[in-house]
Amino acid sequence: MGDQCNDSDQEQVHAVPSRRDALIAGAALVAAPFLGRVTSIVQAAQGANTVLRVGSPAHARPEKVQGTATEWLNYAGDQASSKYSPLTQISGDNFNRLRTAWTWRSAEEEVAKANDLKTWVWESTPLMVDGVLYISTSLSQVAAIDAATGKTQWIYDPETWKNGTPSNNGFVHRGVAYWADGDDQRILLGTGDGYLICLNAQTGKPIRTFGREGRIDLTQGLGRTVDRHLYGVSSPPIICRDVVLMGSKVNDVPLAAEMPPGDVRGFDVRTGKQQWIFHAIPRQGEFGNETWKNGSWKTTGAANVWTMMSADDALGYVYLPFSTPSDDHYGVRRPGDGLFGESLVCLDARTGMRVWHFQMVHHGLWDYDLPCAPNLIDIRVDGKPVKAVAQMSKQGFCYVFDRVTGKPIWPIEEKPVPQSTVPGEKTSPTQPFPTKPAPFDRQGVTENDVIDFTPELRKQALAVLEKYNYGPLFTPPSLQKPTIELPGIAGGASWSGAACDPETGICYVSSVTLPYVATLTEISVPNTDYYGRMTPVETMQGVPLWKPPYGRITAIDLNTADHRWMTPAGDLAQSNLVLKQLGLHSLGRPARGHLLLTKTLLIVGQEGGTHREGGGPEKVPDFEISDPKLCAYDKASGKLVGEVALPRNATGAPMTYMLNGKQFIVVATGGSNLPAELIALSLA
Repeated sequence: MGDQCNDSDQEQVHAVPSRRDALIAGAALVAAPFLGRVTSIVQAAQGANTVLRVGSPAHARPEKVQGTATEWLNYAGDQASSKYSPLTQISGDNFNRLRTAWTWRSAEEEVAKANDLKTWVWESTPLMVDGVLYISTSLSQVAAIDAATGKTQWIYDPETWKNGTPSNNGFVHRGVAYWADGDDQRILLGTGDGYLICLNAQTGKPIRTFGREGRIDLTQGLGRTVDRHLYGVSSPPIICRDVVLMGSKVNDVPLAAEMPPGDVRGFDVRTGKQQWIFHAIPRQGEFGNETWKNGSWKTTGAANVWTMMSADDALGYVYLPFSTPSDDHYGVRRPGDGLFGESLVCLDARTGMRVWHFQMVHHGLWDYDLPCAPNLIDIRVDGKPVKAVAQMSKQGFCYVFDRVTGKPIWPIEEKPVPQSTVPGEKTSPTQPFPTKPAPFDRQGVTENDVIDFTPELRKQALAVLEKYNYGPLFTPPSLQKPTIELPGIAGGASWSGAACDPETGICYVSSVTLPYVATLTEISVPNTDYYGRMTPVETMQGVPLWKPPYGRITAIDLNTADHRWMTPAGDLAQSNLVLKQLGLHSLGRPARGHLLLTKTLLIVGQEGGTHREGGGPEKVPDFEISDPKLCAYDKASGKLVGEVALPRNATGAPMTYMLNGKQFIVVATGGSNLPAELIALSLA
């Protein structure tokens, strides 16, 4: 398992001191030899802010509806990543009557201000267990919040920021995992600087019997020396059959001669002992090693699982969406198809053994890493029941498999694709194309895709287009001109993923028609020559080159592979003067949409205006507020049935729960240059 450091000095649990806290502190003083940092508990009783607060509110007891739990126990509601709740109190008839029940300002703000740090937007989704919300902040802190009132119960700060800015997008985090066995209730999180930490859910204190003093150093045991600034965690782990599965985030650009590998590991949820390791880049003698030619498996990094995972606890299988090996756009130094890059891999949770896999992109050069958790859903195809898994992709495909065997539900065909002209680049001659369902967003670029709102705008757009190299899907980067990728690195589907209805077999996916340009730029790093610098495609006064919609939601019936409906999400014409003057509307907006599904509604929160992938961790962009609201659609027809205003755009996936007879919807907003605030809505 490798070394596990003891950084107990980094632990802080915050709460508001009270007389009850003073009594706890007194008891702690008696037990001083056994508690470690007793001084901080005593100080809390005297007014300091490092205090232990035990227990959840007595009134916070979740109710049940028709025998179904109304909690939110996993990042996406369940291990199948459905983002679905059967609750019906909030409906299309009353959605417009939602009002703010409470708000909670993220604990990251005070630390960021005091230490001159800038976070990414707040992408976290809370869990709700037994009347308590558990959420992570962009700085990898964890907070327990009264789900009825929004009052803080405890905050744990691992002080990851002291190790510097994490890899890729810097300070960003999406959530935690919950596990319980009777009274043993635990919160598990991976941190931006590469630790797995296990906390007592009731107290916020590390469980000292897990790993070493409650934590495991994930940079150890990977077979290479790993620079902590190139490796971390931003998404929650998933737990299946008492095994904690951990992915990682690794820099896309090869900044070292040997980059960190994206290996996935399983740890015992009780002890933290490593149970197995799955090599994302297979080593010599392992299955798939022959797809890494010229010994490139020894130095290439990434091919990691940075996003969310799914699990089928009944089968004991976990489903892992892997990313692109580094560099995302230049593969001369990593010849071959490169398993398990850009693959969906099914593992046995107990052993880590591969059950099946499917590679969506061979020798990836487009940053088409699988961006979101696969959706596990039971469907009926040709009258027969199928345990299915559906993987949404950046390139706008929905790949559907039998999740037991890995067999595609509908044929996936290998088709010829354009070949690279870059010296030494050996592109795969074919790429996989699903025959069904149809793509849910625009793919590739032709002159027919260019806008025709007016002859003058079309002429301008065609002139801009000629500055670039472009073509069908999988057109590779070129040294002659910057190459347009459509979909780009920020879409079709994004990390927020799809929502699936377990009752109907219909999946709903938000996607973005937001092309990016890949420019191969020289880099002086061993084992590489170029890296792909990504920039947005030039616009005409903010008007995209492409025909709308620029953001959309598509309903896909996985029983038949048919698209039930598609509706534009947002409206760029509302914020763009040129489009508004033309009298256009319902164009969609090129911003990610975060989904929540209930018995009757599809609820969507769109992000604000920004190019989220630009800059890198040292250049976190400012985020703009643009038409901030939650929208509710009739999930059967796609008709907009309600809207509720927010103070700023949604930045994480909403969730819902029922407590004390009232249904709540909670969503994270802000971060970076905007106030980071959790907003809870309920009916007035």
